[in-house]
Amino acid sequence: MIEKTGQRWRLRFRTEGLKETLMAWLMLAPAAIGLTIFLIVPFLMAFQLSLTDTRLLSPNPPQFVGLENYRQLLRIHVIWMEPLKDPATGEVQRDEQGQVLYPRPRTILRSDPRYEGLSELAQVHLFGQRFLLAAGDPTFWRGLLNNFYFALVVVPVQSAFALLLAVLVNQKIRGVHLFRALYFMPVVVPMVVVAVIWFFLYNPGVGTINAFLKAVSLGRLGPFNWLGDPRLAFPSIMLLSIWQGVGFQMVIFLAGLQEIPGELYEAAEVDGCNELQKFFYVTLPQLRNTTIFVVVATTILAFQLFTQVHVMTGGGPGEATMTTILHAVREGRYQLRAGYASAITVVFFLIVLAVSIVQRALMREERAIE
Repeated sequence: MIEKTGQRWRLRFRTEGLKETLMAWLMLAPAAIGLTIFLIVPFLMAFQLSLTDTRLLSPNPPQFVGLENYRQLLRIHVIWMEPLKDPATGEVQRDEQGQVLYPRPRTILRSDPRYEGLSELAQVHLFGQRFLLAAGDPTFWRGLLNNFYFALVVVPVQSAFALLLAVLVNQKIRGVHLFRALYFMPVVVPMVVVAVIWFFLYNPGVGTINAFLKAVSLGRLGPFNWLGDPRLAFPSIMLLSIWQGVGFQMVIFLAGLQEIPGELYEAAEVDGCNELQKFFYVTLPQLRNTTIFVVVATTILAFQLFTQVHVMTGGGPGEATMTTILHAVREGRYQLRAGYASAITVVFFLIVLAVSIVQRALMREERAIE
């Protein structure tokens, strides 16, 4: 009788475990189907297309080229630049200012068949030597560096600003809901509309920003060509992006703040903590998981930079604001190289995925112990 009871209990446990597993898969199904249809399948199709030389509007059928698109995309060489020397004396040639003269990068690349198909990416001075960085697709590398530059600046600044706003609008004061709505409003406005508005604000002639700077500085500052100067164009787009997206992170931080038990702040007051100490020793530790989510999500959104650049600068001036996605769109839409554009998207997807995995590995979430 005891054995039968035990068997019944084991059978009951197995049935309950099977029901829980089925219920878990049932709850997971909508998300899994969505990811499969809109992420996995398009990625596999893009990878398949990247192995061909497909060109839009071309009468010729696509040909399988294997990894040739990836070879051209990722090909990069570091070339030591030897200074120009006087043929008669053998001494290093210098200009009027005493600077060492070097051959033109185009001359170096054309003089050696090993560098066929390469173009100048940058020149680097290291340990008193000059090196030429040459790539099969310099625009891709410039766009990728701009993406990382954008993420390294925007993610911490936007996250910190969002946390500050969340703390401010978490106060129990009259009209706080109005401030929450105002800070969140730019998020719901389409990025195209925001980019057009800020394009006029940045206008070097009659733009509001230049007019404001001129007024507060009594005419000593400006006008600045915010979108036409290579040194100012990308920081100007960063400022726009931070303003437009900070409300999204603010709402997430606000939800995290409202989940912090009030008893923790009461205990901190009993221990004699001031407001600043409460923030660093109570608020920040309790927002660890929220901060991890905000940082990872903001990083992914930062790498998706496209609309504001496409509308405001088109990647210029001189590729100063070029991004990887914009480069892929140009290759596919204007150059009609669909196969090569697919290779760009596949590589970029893998890079963003790797960055996200590294972030999650470095910033581990705290699990509640029940």
